Amino acid sequence: MTDQDQFLPGEAIPVTARIINRSGQTVKFSHDQRWLKFSIQSKDSYVALKNGEPSVDEDFTLQSSERADVHLNLAPYFQLEKTGPYQMTATVSVPEWKRQIKSEPKGFEVIKGARVWAQEFGVPKSPGDTNSAPEMRLYGLQQANYLRGRLVLYAQVTDTAGKIDKVQPIGPMISFGQPEAKVDKMSNLHVLYQIGPRLFSYTIINPDCDIIVRQTYDYTSRPQMVADADGNITVEGGSRRISRDDFPKSSTLNDVSALPNP
Repeated sequence: MTDQDQFLPGEAIPVTARIINRSGQTVKFSHDQRWLKFSIQSKDSYVALKNGEPSVDEDFTLQSSERADVHLNLAPYFQLEKTGPYQMTATVSVPEWKRQIKSEPKGFEVIKGARVWAQEFGVPKSPGDTNSAPEMRLYGLQQANYLRGRLVLYAQVTDTAGKIDKVQPIGPMISFGQPEAKVDKMSNLHVLYQIGPRLFSYTIINPDCDIIVRQTYDYTSRPQMVADADGNITVEGGSRRISRDDFPKSSTLNDVSALPNP
């Protein structure tokens, strides 16, 4: 099962495999048996190449009539650069029975986003590493217009040859807004974009394409990002609104001091 049915190339594909034991016997699954496998095939019979098999890192036992949910991200294990519709199938192997059980196929689609901004950046060096040449990567912002009418903004990190390292959904946005992006002295990506008629979202993403800050601003005056001479970036204008979508979350929605000022 997956709650989402459309993905960009490189985006995480979170799935839940639900195993229900109706055998009338106790069934044991061991992490070293590779008992859960997935296959992905397009509707024109193209079989997605595998980079490896996802692993379940724990053992568990199911009594009769019990069920268990296994949560995995399939994206690192399949090459899904080609856009179009796909179907995934899960196969459970029960060694004691010498039997394999296949799930019903689950459909999803890989879609193409529209790049709206890109900038090359250098990855910060590790402590003590002073002489090596900088590793260069590329930040990109992409918009994906889903079939249900949702416009979603994504951050993407690639190497300089265009190979995707990671894709991170930032959030839904309005169609007439243009995101503003800046890279700070630590090579973090700052993104400010409009999510409502008088509402803006501000997000900071690190070079590994992980969200480290998310904040919300009301349009009392137009918020904008400002960089100082030292390469620090702050938001000026607007009024900070404490939101349940903020990251890191505050201990209470009224506790402004619990949230960091980037």
